[in-house]
Amino acid sequence: MSGILDLLSSDLGKSIISGVAGQTKQPQNKTQDVLTMALPVLMQAMKRNASTPQGADGLLSALNNKHDGSILDNLGGLFGDGVDNDVLDDGGKILGHVLGNKQQNVTSALGAKAGMDAGSVAQILKVAAPILMGVLGKQSRQQKVSNQGGIESLLGGLLSGNSPQQEQSFLESILDADGDGSVIDDVAGMVLGGNKKKGGLGGLLGGLFGGK
Repeated sequence: MSGILDLLSSDLGKSIISGVAGQTKQPQNKTQDVLTMALPVLMQAMKRNASTPQGADGLLSALNNKHDGSILDNLGGLFGDGVDNDVLDDGGKILGHVLGNKQQNVTSALGAKAGMDAGSVAQILKVAAPILMGVLGKQSRQQKVSNQGGIESLLGGLLSGNSPQQEQSFLESILDADGDGSVIDDVAGMVLGGNKKKGGLGGLLGGLFGGK
């Protein structure tokens, strides 16, 4: 299975990037940078939450109901008239649930690296979070995920790369960072530069929808 970032270089990913950029009135290249760094962080946080039975049940329930992947079926409609407040409110709730009290540190660190204020980063993540949940919902249905082991395996598979332990320890570091942005430099280097091999965080979100 391909990683979560391979999606961003697929046609679907390009639609998501341009839609989120238009919605948040941010440059497309910076929006892509923020999403490239943020999606693995959000997934690592979800994986952390799913490591408890209660967290796994909550995530599975969301994926089986509201976030079943249907949001991906009409992205043109989603972005066409501007993302409605229900979706944005939902995005805010997802971020609050997934990141908890780390939310401000994460947005500040991402903003420092992308050259964008934390408020704009937060808006991008609010729009992107329900779409990311839709991606997970679609994968969960395809793989018939029904328990804690299944959801952890799904998230782990989407995060795995050529050096998953190293990469995931970086992602953990961001979630534990004090907001000074220093840890994100290492992640940005891995995600945005150098590592172009498929499957690593650098190639990371397409086979996702290629049926692999």
